[in-house]
Amino acid sequence: MQMTGAQIVIECLKEQGVDTVFGYPGGAILNVYDELYRHRHEITHILTSHEQGASHAADGYARSTGKTGVCLATSGPGATNLVTGIATAYMDSVPMVAITCNVGVSLLGKDSFQEIDIAGITTPITKHNFIVKEVGKLAETIRRAFRIAQKGRPGPVLVDIPKDVTANKTEFYPVSIEPEERCYDAITEEALNQAVDMIQSAQKPYLFVGGGAVISEASQELLEFVEKVQAPVTDSLMGKGAFDGNHKLYTGMLGMHGTKTSNYGVSECDLLIAVGVRFSDRVTGNAKKFAQHAKILQFDVDPAEINKNIVTDAHIIGDIKEILSRLNQRLARQDHTAWIEKILAYKEKYPLKYEDTGLSGPYLVEEIYRQTNGDATIVTEVGQHQMWAAQFYQYKRPRTLITSGGLGTMGYGLGAAIGAQVANPDKQVINIAGDGCFRMNMNEIATAVRQKLPLVQIVVNNHVLGMVRQWQTLFYEQHYSATVLNDSVDFVKLAEALGATGYRAATKEEFSQALQKALASDMPVVIDCMVGSDDKVWPMVAPGAAISEAFDGDDIKGQA
Repeated sequence: MQMTGAQIVIECLKEQGVDTVFGYPGGAILNVYDELYRHRHEITHILTSHEQGASHAADGYARSTGKTGVCLATSGPGATNLVTGIATAYMDSVPMVAITCNVGVSLLGKDSFQEIDIAGITTPITKHNFIVKEVGKLAETIRRAFRIAQKGRPGPVLVDIPKDVTANKTEFYPVSIEPEERCYDAITEEALNQAVDMIQSAQKPYLFVGGGAVISEASQELLEFVEKVQAPVTDSLMGKGAFDGNHKLYTGMLGMHGTKTSNYGVSECDLLIAVGVRFSDRVTGNAKKFAQHAKILQFDVDPAEINKNIVTDAHIIGDIKEILSRLNQRLARQDHTAWIEKILAYKEKYPLKYEDTGLSGPYLVEEIYRQTNGDATIVTEVGQHQMWAAQFYQYKRPRTLITSGGLGTMGYGLGAAIGAQVANPDKQVINIAGDGCFRMNMNEIATAVRQKLPLVQIVVNNHVLGMVRQWQTLFYEQHYSATVLNDSVDFVKLAEALGATGYRAATKEEFSQALQKALASDMPVVIDCMVGSDDKVWPMVAPGAAISEAFDGDDIKGQA
């Protein structure tokens, strides 16, 4: 059957089971949008307020479902506005296909109006990208893009299509898309046996769980593995929810703002089992001093992550779900009673705490947890509020914390919350933002209103760039350079101007009441929460220090 390139784009999206795309139209992509109009009952298009919002929404859609998110943009500035969102997805291994359209083939390379080499720009931040100059190659290229985005360690792929290619015709042959198989080939009997020997020889094992366990849907296998190994469990920001945050053996996050229990425990263990983690610098602190007394056993689907940041003693390369399943078949239940009792004593001695004197970030998160019974999908921006959301909300299931970990993208959360809410209309989605982050893409409240999404936007308003100010306080002699937001922005009026409901809360009681109303609403609600400018995230590990040197406010007072 003869079809135009634009028709092929839509047919290929339908082949992949795509039901929602996020984007913003423009001249170069008009042929695709015209065809999308004809298929509007099969594929829903969410018009965002900015292309960056579209890329973050596709990311949030993907993280909350495990499906591949799709975003669309036109040439030039439309395409470049996707770059931050693509980089965010790349750093956190999120499956995404970004489709951009460019000037016609004959105009490429001539500095034509709204021409940009978006494939060249995004080469370092995509798993792969394509520019399709022949319509006959379009269908297979799009199919390849989805395979690459999904296979092994997921990530974003960009497909750039010149406008004349979307108008040209070729023969189209539909195909049936088979699900991507898990990566099994590299899992060897030798590696499995070595892992079993190391686990059975350990006296003080510790599990460190990352985003790979979430991506591979390995929660059940992970729980069985933990119960067999009988080891305490810590996680990374990306690993939240892979292991139940309410489980007795869970000790909280690891790293710069991890719990003292996890940081001390990992520093004292004799075997660290790393499950789908990449040993980010925010986790390891001083890498030379990280887990010095432990052998390192790493499980990861990506061989490039083995020995990249931390040298391992053994590893297994493959899908996390499959690795854990095979190990569970080989392992007998271990007994590490004395070790676990020591770690539980640490949990008792070093709980997460905060000054409970008024409205604060930790209180906001705990109240959200209480009112949602821990069943909400929490999305965050980046900063102090992000760390509080990681510390004080107990994630019981995977894909319930959606946050930018690797790139640390301010302005990420609201777009991602829109994507998560569109993908999960029956779930309560809450985006937690600092006032600095919220300013960056707060225009997407208009998108949420247009789509009638019942998401809740929390603004932790301390009138400063909180995390940067915390560093300035601790390490820069209180030189608050460009971090004080002492203007007159009124987020309640802003919310109302964009069509949402706005509340302001300055006390615990006001926040509790506002949140109750927001959770009962069927439209977007913004709650502007007034908290102290000098509130800090504790514990903390200073830059260059070992994680065993974690400190908090009490430690500072003790040194004074």
